[in-house]
Amino acid sequence: MFRGLLRAVPALLLTAAAAFTVAPSAAAAPAAAPLPAVAAADPSAPGTQAVAYTDVTVSASGRSFSARVWYPGTTAGANAPVAAGAHPGLAFGHGFFQDISKYESLLRHYASWGLITVTPKSQGGLFPSHSDFADDLNASLTWLTAQNTTTGSRFAGTVDTAHLGLSGHSMGGGAALLAASRSTSVRSVSTLAAAETNPSAVTASGALGIPAQYVGGSQDGIAGVAGNQQKMYDAKSAPAQLRVITGGFHCGFVDSWGIGCDSGSITRAAQQKLTQGVTTAYLLHTLGGDTSYYDQVWGSAARNLAGVVYSAKP
Repeated sequence: MFRGLLRAVPALLLTAAAAFTVAPSAAAAPAAAPLPAVAAADPSAPGTQAVAYTDVTVSASGRSFSARVWYPGTTAGANAPVAAGAHPGLAFGHGFFQDISKYESLLRHYASWGLITVTPKSQGGLFPSHSDFADDLNASLTWLTAQNTTTGSRFAGTVDTAHLGLSGHSMGGGAALLAASRSTSVRSVSTLAAAETNPSAVTASGALGIPAQYVGGSQDGIAGVAGNQQKMYDAKSAPAQLRVITGGFHCGFVDSWGIGCDSGSITRAAQQKLTQGVTTAYLLHTLGGDTSYYDQVWGSAARNLAGVVYSAKP
């Protein structure tokens, strides 16, 4: 499908107090594709789809919460019809005490490349449940799958239900890993500055058989790479990758500063461009099945991308 789209608060509250082993997801492996004859479109640039959004109430799996859905539309703006075709689905988890509006630039970028992304507004208080948030992310994908066959739904006939993924930032990244470990339908997971959770996202990573991406910042002062994403990556069997943005910081993954934010040696704009590039290429390849992005995910282009340190188990 994607080939036709050319395109703190204290860190203590982010981390876990206890851990237990969760059930593994179904195994998957990255496509062993040759380098493309024609160069893939730049995934850090906006895609070709018009960007639309709608606000919904998600009711699925015994859960109910408000969410915003970003998606490729026939026109840009609120409540536009969904663009023709079957689009992969993604559920994205926000960080601790962060409003989903903080991630608009990233979610708009994904929509421009053809992803339908559900962003729950749940677990936004001072004492969130990481386990419940993981269940909310999975419920978001269950809801989206049901919408695909619901007569009159905006998303009827537009969701590629065989290609579903999870993502998130900080607490939401850890919750995405928990959610992936509890799901048999998720094909890929991508995280930004994923923080350890309760139950343990490190333990959940070790149970995953699907491709997993861990993106972090070398100067993250809230959920640093060594204490969080590196441990998750080390626990994960292949396929997995760790992408560390040189000079990147925890709040560089969101659109604006907030209470307790850190800082880094690169600009937010530079960090977000790198983030959009490495995560979009990864999702296009592992979730969308676009083999033209193999080199940017597992090959020499990934290893030699300026400003990002690359580790991988392809």
